[in-house]
Amino acid sequence: MLLVDTYLDKSSIQGIGVFARNRIPKGTLIWKLDPRFDRRIPVDTYESQTGPVKSYLDRYSYPDRHDPSYIVFEADDARYMNHDDDPNCDVSSPDETYALRDIAPGEELTCNYNHFFENGFDFLGDRHP
Repeated sequence: MLLVDTYLDKSSIQGIGVFARNRIPKGTLIWKLDPRFDRRIPVDTYESQTGPVKSYLDRYSYPDRHDPSYIVFEADDARYMNHDDDPNCDVSSPDETYALRDIAPGEELTCNYNHFFENGFDFLGDRHP
């Protein structure tokens, strides 16, 4: 769950993004996995889905780095965080996200998706190594 005040808005990176409502100092804990709200979905359940449900999970979930037999679906707006090769958020820990530098009010929160996918990721037809 996000632990800082944010809002959604149009992103110059892709579609919708998550933006800081207030200044976030470097080192601030921004997000923490909360099993009361964030969902761990068995891969076989995910793979059995089709249509809009599968498309939604494809876009807004990622492999569970603790157990590859699950995916993680975040219950809040953190799922709208976009990829950046030079992000302002550190997602290297599977359970916590920290600000890599000071983040200004109105600045989009970004992370490097390569932390979630061993061999890079496909996003809207764009392969990232």
